[in-house]
Amino acid sequence: MNLIIAGTNREDSNSLKIAKYYQQELEKKGGDWEVLSLTDLPSNIISTDLYGQRSEAFAPIQEKVSEAKSFVFVIPEYNGSFPGVLKTFVDACAFPASFYHKKAALVGVSSGKYGNIRGVDHFTGVCNYLRMHVLPLKIHIPLVIQELDEDGQMVDDLTKKFVQEQIEEIHRF
Repeated sequence: MNLIIAGTNREDSNSLKIAKYYQQELEKKGGDWEVLSLTDLPSNIISTDLYGQRSEAFAPIQEKVSEAKSFVFVIPEYNGSFPGVLKTFVDACAFPASFYHKKAALVGVSSGKYGNIRGVDHFTGVCNYLRMHVLPLKIHIPLVIQELDEDGQMVDDLTKKFVQEQIEEIHRF
């Protein structure tokens, strides 16, 4: 199994829409891809699942993460970086079983014009620390609101081209 992480706990986020688009496109290539939205995290994760603690609510999430071989992180821009809830999620996961020597592809999204370049770079540092193997081709989707139609499908041909190029590389990774 492989996981696509929608990197925010914002309900009905564009990150979740992009994650579902990636799932649809990756499954066309074969393989088992599941979307994990950080909206599914326990609301009290800070007091229940950090520093070696484990709650019943987080246990099934931890199991999925531990079993996953590869990840696609869809990372929205929050204050020029990635969301704190994404870092909290990573910190709550068991080390090293969760991420150690696993593969990761990174996708930045923003409502602005840079597609979360800085946040993806910051998260690359976290992935490197966790000894994840990060796909060199990182996709940045700026002005994400203009990129999706009502059905969650990408509309811009150039963006679709770059996303498909990354999906091909993920498939071979």
